[in-house]
Amino acid sequence: MNRRMKIALVLSFILLYGTSGIAQKKKDLKKYGIKTEVVSDTENGKTITDSKTAFDNNGLPIEEINYDKAGHLKSTKRYKYNKDGDEIEQMETDGKGLLIEKKQIKYNALGEKIEELVFDKDNKLSKHIVYTYDARGFKSEKKTFDAANKLISSKKYTYNK
Repeated sequence: MNRRMKIALVLSFILLYGTSGIAQKKKDLKKYGIKTEVVSDTENGKTITDSKTAFDNNGLPIEEINYDKAGHLKSTKRYKYNKDGDEIEQMETDGKGLLIEKKQIKYNALGEKIEELVFDKDNKLSKHIVYTYDARGFKSEKKTFDAANKLISSKKYTYNK
């Protein structure tokens, strides 16, 4: 087996088994028809709901509700997906239902995330993130820009043989 095949085999193994917990959970949620998950904390004999998550028919989260230590509504996140199951929007509101942040996510024809638009509480663009990929489909760079399109940060990804 040549070196390239070994690397491909190792990467395939990592991708397949490294994410199996997530994939298994979605598969199980769908298989058993699970629609909600409730997480509660018990301290000193008092049980308080920490969070509730609602799932669609494919096991994808569509709403996450978070509570503070007193059991009051802290925030809610709502998710939307495209036909391929890729997240295309995430909206977070506070306990009063006021917008905290909204993200819109775009993908290319290969299903690779290429851009995230992040909006603030006034629904104004606060930053956008651009992803680029190399010829093999590996993420090569992540650039974050502010609302004025000024580069805030850049992260490069390299893959060595």
